[in-house]
Amino acid sequence: MEPAGDQTAESPASGEIATPAPAPTPAPVTTSEEEVLLAPHVLGDPNAPVTIIEYASLTCPHCAAFHRETFPQIKEKYIDTGKVKLESRDFPLDERAALATLLAYCVPDDRYFPLIDLLFEQQHSWAVAPNLIEQLKKMAGFAGLSSEDADACFNNQALYDKVLGQRKIYSDSGAVSSTPTFYVNGSKIVGAQPFATFEEAIEAALN
Repeated sequence: MEPAGDQTAESPASGEIATPAPAPTPAPVTTSEEEVLLAPHVLGDPNAPVTIIEYASLTCPHCAAFHRETFPQIKEKYIDTGKVKLESRDFPLDERAALATLLAYCVPDDRYFPLIDLLFEQQHSWAVAPNLIEQLKKMAGFAGLSSEDADACFNNQALYDKVLGQRKIYSDSGAVSSTPTFYVNGSKIVGAQPFATFEEAIEAALN
């Protein structure tokens, strides 16, 4: 399995200045594209007034930095209190990220975000490891996925095609060209920005 080579983009430096802006008008989604898109995973109250849409790649170091340093603060202040929900849209930049994304979709829904957190936390141990499959199986094991189930997941061509197909749709829509990219009720934030940047955008959306 090889992802299309023309979609890989470098992540911006974590210090890049965020530029809140209206969300771009997405390209029309055809029936065939709707069939490709996987249902995004949502963390938080489905009725929360503010939605953060996150486009991330599991091998992206700036995405990992966001999840280690900024996301816990957002979760504590806004998600756990019912003010914000996070919609995760996987945007794998390379083959390793695509394989890790497959595993995340193969675990039970309630273990998706814990596995994502673990993959970002342990990114240094698997993203560049020569024994990638073995390391990913170890990560999946913490989420209750057996070695046999992980193998079946890696060999699920239909799911793999959907993971790459939705990445192309997201890219073609103009919504994202690098990771991480966020939309806070339509305001765009690019890069692993500090908590204060997200706090400002969230408070503006709440008020």
